[in-house]
Amino acid sequence: MSCSTSDTPTPKPAGRARLERLLRPKSIAVFGGSQAAAVVKQCLKMGFAGDIWPVHPTRDEVEGIRTFRSVAELPGAPDAAFVGVNRFLTIEVIAQLAARGAGGAICFASGFLEAGNDDADGERLQAELVTAAGAMPVIGPNCYGLINYADGALLWPDQHGGRRLAPGGRGVAIITQSSNIACNLTMQKRGLPVAFLMTAGNQAQTGLSEMALGLIEDERVSCLGLHIEGFDTVYGFERLAVRARELNKPIVAMKVGRSEQARKATISHTASLAGSDAASDAFLKRLGIARVDTIPSLLETLKLLHAVGPLPGFTLSSMSCSGGEASVMADSAEGRRLRFPALAPEHYARIKSTLGAFVAVANPLDYHTFIWNDEPAMTTTFTAMASGGFDLNLLVLDFPRNDRCSDADWWPTVRAFEAALKANGARGAVVASMSENLTEEHAADLFSRGIVPLQGIAEAMDAAEAAAAIGEAWRRNPSPLRGGSIGGADRGGVVRAALAVPSETTPSTRFAGTSPSRGEDTQLDEAAAKSLLCNAGLAVPAGRRTASVAEAIVAAEALGYPVALKALCVAHKSELGAVRLNLMTSEDVRAAAAALLPLGSGLYVEKMISGGVAELIVGVTRDPLFGPVMTIGTGGVLVELIKDSATLLLPASRDEVEAALKRLKMYPLLDGYRGRAKADVVAAIDAIMAIAGFVSDHADAIEELDINPLIVCGEGQGAWIADALLVVSNGPSSPAGPSPREGRGEGGWPLG
Repeated sequence: MSCSTSDTPTPKPAGRARLERLLRPKSIAVFGGSQAAAVVKQCLKMGFAGDIWPVHPTRDEVEGIRTFRSVAELPGAPDAAFVGVNRFLTIEVIAQLAARGAGGAICFASGFLEAGNDDADGERLQAELVTAAGAMPVIGPNCYGLINYADGALLWPDQHGGRRLAPGGRGVAIITQSSNIACNLTMQKRGLPVAFLMTAGNQAQTGLSEMALGLIEDERVSCLGLHIEGFDTVYGFERLAVRARELNKPIVAMKVGRSEQARKATISHTASLAGSDAASDAFLKRLGIARVDTIPSLLETLKLLHAVGPLPGFTLSSMSCSGGEASVMADSAEGRRLRFPALAPEHYARIKSTLGAFVAVANPLDYHTFIWNDEPAMTTTFTAMASGGFDLNLLVLDFPRNDRCSDADWWPTVRAFEAALKANGARGAVVASMSENLTEEHAADLFSRGIVPLQGIAEAMDAAEAAAAIGEAWRRNPSPLRGGSIGGADRGGVVRAALAVPSETTPSTRFAGTSPSRGEDTQLDEAAAKSLLCNAGLAVPAGRRTASVAEAIVAAEALGYPVALKALCVAHKSELGAVRLNLMTSEDVRAAAAALLPLGSGLYVEKMISGGVAELIVGVTRDPLFGPVMTIGTGGVLVELIKDSATLLLPASRDEVEAALKRLKMYPLLDGYRGRAKADVVAAIDAIMAIAGFVSDHADAIEELDINPLIVCGEGQGAWIADALLVVSNGPSSPAGPSPREGRGEGGWPLG
């Protein structure tokens, strides 16, 4: 780390300061039987230069090292400890280590909170563990531990496939909530240099985000990979993302939980809160953390980020000596933001001049085999192709297997590509279509030449898209840290006041039991919901609640025809025929009112909206982890069939809302599709921002707000809330915010 010119030492960020001794220990104590012996063995094998102190009640030595009988007998307070004893004894040992002033401990044992209802002791024991640790950092329980390849320090009770980082070298840091996945990751043969690998376990006291903060501060770490089952705290991840940008160390995550089965497995595995998948996705995007879905894609993305960092854009070039490979590469970008742009005329001519008349020049480029093994000719062609200013240049190249074939003829191609990249100051990667066709030795050689070795075409595209997404996010102005509560402590009173009118509300069985301490939530009928929205200044058509056919006719005459008539307290009105539109006369209203009255508990007469161009749905739900989450999508009766939506966390900026709208498949309808009238997009954004503001003002009271449709009219004619469902909590609640562990002081990020 750089030295300060001041006499006062530069303070280290809390994540590193609290975990410094644990992550980079000079002395290690180990407790237990076979697992503890494995830790000693792996430290010796890796050449750990510090002290190793085994603790065992009866054995005299472990792997040739003298043992101690207790924590009290140790020569000093260990920097790090591996505690591999049963869960009951673990708490005893942790308390003794904390009293001795140890730097931190890995808790290997399981049977704590992750045991769930199957073990009555689990929750109690996890709480006792945290109490016993006090301010001493504890990782786990229910985790394997830590491999520090930079210093050769292993708190790891098993074999592993990694190697020590070369002196002065850099590598990636990886944290996973699955110990078995961590074991498998150490066995990768993809040439990815790893500086640290860590498991998080239950995150009982020290969360994944704090571990990550401790790791990225190390100057030997180039980037960070996360396998996330559940987030520890929202605020901790926000601070991690800010620090990652400051250090120019990108983060990629494999967040599981897209399926209901995965979310249930998360709870049973580490007792973590996964959050809804859409909200998790929006959260990671906001933070500038790329998301991938598979372990191979995680590794390939880390390789790309380690070598070249975030990409400045989404444009790619591709070269191969096969038309088949060129077609596969072109198809691999389909449905992605990545693109292979057509060649500009001057660029086309430059490339064409280096190839024969029989070669069709395009991007992706099939340069044929005419110049294969002709290094000067390939260098000329590759240099011309890489001069196009692409964000990443790809060369498809599968090496032959070395046990039966020779790869001698492949290296002129590699050298030509290396020269082309250097001549243009360009980024480049060799892509093997099959992972086994690029060995660990090949990968190391390519890295040494400044070329990224990528294995698998789909994985390479995942990596490029992830790196470009991080670059895009980092170019944006960072979003403010949300941290803590959204909305004041008693702003929800205005919304809850609506509950004082029984005739305007109906219990929501759909949300019953979501907050047992509050009791059943309450769903306001459309009239009550729209009254609140209208009073808050939102664009709601004029309407009136009525209780009879006669009252409905009077209301329609006052509002002016045409009108809409709806039965109140009826969910899914369209499916049940509980709405009538474009009623033009009193007779129309009379007939409709007589038919609708038996369906609900009253009627709502509303002025019809004219000039509609498109319909949106704008929904907000309270996520237990992230707080208010907004969904914007294609609205109307086909909303569940089309499933065209974008998700944002609140508060959201106007730019974020506009970007979300433009991501929708239906956006061309708003923008004048095929000569049709353009919609009032500005008004639509205004309306969505107003809805978001209404929810933020009453965040502690609103459980769900569903507006479908928001009718967007032609330019200058506005956007109107045509239907609204509002679900309100029946008592005070705490919006999503930091977990209790975040207020523990040392090492936590205080709210402010």
